[in-house]
Amino acid sequence: MKRILALILSVVLMLGIAVPAYAIGDENIDSGGGNLGNGTSTSYWNPGMDGVRISVVETSSHAVIGNTIDWSNKMPGTNVIHFGKISKLSYNSGASLRPIVGGYTCIRPAQSLPRIISSGSYPASIDAIRSYFTDEQVIRAIAGYVGMDFDTLICGDYKIVIEPIAYLVYGGANYAMTATEAALYDKTVDGDLRYWMGSLTHQNLPLAIFLEEADLGYPAWSGSTTSKVSNDQIISSLGIGIVRFNDELEPPEIDEFDYEYRVDTDVITSVEVSGGQSDPDNPVTVQFVIEGSTYTVSNVYYPEGDSQLVWVKWHTPEEPCVCTIRVRVQGGGTAQSTITANIVDLDGNDPPNPVADDRNDDFTLVSIPEKEEVTSASWGIWSPWWQENWVWVENWEKCWHTDRWTDSEGKSHTDRWYHWVDNGWWEDQGWWEFDYSGYSASLSASMAITPDSMSPTASATTAKSGYGIQQTVTANVSTTQSSAVTAAQNAVTYFPEFNYEGFWRLLDRSVSGKRSAFAFKNNPYSTYNRPTHFTPIWYPDGSYTPYTWLLDCWTPAGMPDTPGLAVWHDGHIGVYIGNGEVIEAMGTKYGVVKTKLEGRGWTHWLEIEYINYN
Repeated sequence: MKRILALILSVVLMLGIAVPAYAIGDENIDSGGGNLGNGTSTSYWNPGMDGVRISVVETSSHAVIGNTIDWSNKMPGTNVIHFGKISKLSYNSGASLRPIVGGYTCIRPAQSLPRIISSGSYPASIDAIRSYFTDEQVIRAIAGYVGMDFDTLICGDYKIVIEPIAYLVYGGANYAMTATEAALYDKTVDGDLRYWMGSLTHQNLPLAIFLEEADLGYPAWSGSTTSKVSNDQIISSLGIGIVRFNDELEPPEIDEFDYEYRVDTDVITSVEVSGGQSDPDNPVTVQFVIEGSTYTVSNVYYPEGDSQLVWVKWHTPEEPCVCTIRVRVQGGGTAQSTITANIVDLDGNDPPNPVADDRNDDFTLVSIPEKEEVTSASWGIWSPWWQENWVWVENWEKCWHTDRWTDSEGKSHTDRWYHWVDNGWWEDQGWWEFDYSGYSASLSASMAITPDSMSPTASATTAKSGYGIQQTVTANVSTTQSSAVTAAQNAVTYFPEFNYEGFWRLLDRSVSGKRSAFAFKNNPYSTYNRPTHFTPIWYPDGSYTPYTWLLDCWTPAGMPDTPGLAVWHDGHIGVYIGNGEVIEAMGTKYGVVKTKLEGRGWTHWLEIEYINYN
């Protein structure tokens, strides 16, 4: 049937009659954008100088198949600087960015492309883009240029990846770059591309095409569609559309979770919102969609060039699961759009019952483990206030006068004359200023181990091996913002006879305000149903030291307030000096500067080797 259809269409074309369009494929394409700023004589972009990069990807392996091609209605000039025809998937798999001068080629398709990148006067139509890339004749042309059989391409084993391309002038040189290449290149020039061309390279280009639904390991975009975005957001989520030929969506691969929570626990989830300025005239609202419920945080404020930490407190399910949290930002800001949380149950891994004839002749004491310890955290909130600036607005108007008089001969005369009057007014041309209020929390805890009082050998702090011990843990949280902090809610104890691994006990908890108390659960092997842990009879004489890990005291920010820690995001590092401030090198343009911890996009903190933080 398809071969017959192809023959009929070829005959119709030769007769010069209009050809009906046949749509095939299922598009996963959406778009956004905003107004572009004014360029300079050496850095600018002309509307319409756009195109697309097209690659075919095998669904199962994510491998790029055949030729990767560029399509455009416009032929860029000579000596264009480009980076080869490399797919976004290849960059994300480790392909390096290599500038090439000259030799760039692109294909002008027989069926003209719709406008891809919006500008103020020339908006792109997402409906036209979707219709174009699901048109049968377009897909047949793609198959031919890529080097695939059409029927093979649409069999369901392959997907077409579409990336927007911009042809621009930057620093006086002509460039061809996809959104991903623009983000990667901006990192190599320390943000200079974004500085001069950000409205294009970090707004309208990456937002020209993005995913409505997660696919091929890339998330759906739910952030702002009208504001500038970061390099990392572009590389991970933007500047990609997909045409698939079956109804199956491939969920994103989860290599690591953003959070790990425990079941049945109060937790806090936070995101960093940035982009533009948010004030009472132009506020930002953030919505967290969690387990079917929507949590809305309104009136999120921050100054231009900075950001605000936004969080929500919620309760985890009672059963283990992977929870996908969607974040929607309304207003001018952007934030991480998808958060994955692994919710685990620590219960049910209690040690086996020790018996009298147990032996472990090879047992050797090991050191007490040193798990990551965070006992303090800090965060803050921006508060806007209006700086009045009353200015007199001039409004000069002519004030006309008429004089009538009679001369000595009795003749009447009329004279008109005027003077200027300022009918202006006072106008408040002020602006929003911001104050930053810092908050903190600290966690303290104590632990006590005593012999079970039912043990016949118990005396003060000693007992014979084989008998039980009891444990209590108390924890207290002090904070300057109680609503943003939870109490410590879980405690897990590990034991030396198992080398502090393999088995553990999840303690019972009692929480009152920000104070928590924990103790062993009743032991089913206890004759008297006591909250006890039986030590093995073979355990050597001397000290017996359990180790307890206190968990789930949640704050909006998880970094401890420790001077000397390193803070990091992809491609950049700084040194935290305390009080919410960082020392970092910002290139030759700015040098080494002191900045605020919040608002700079740091994603990780770490201790530096050879520094003693004690």
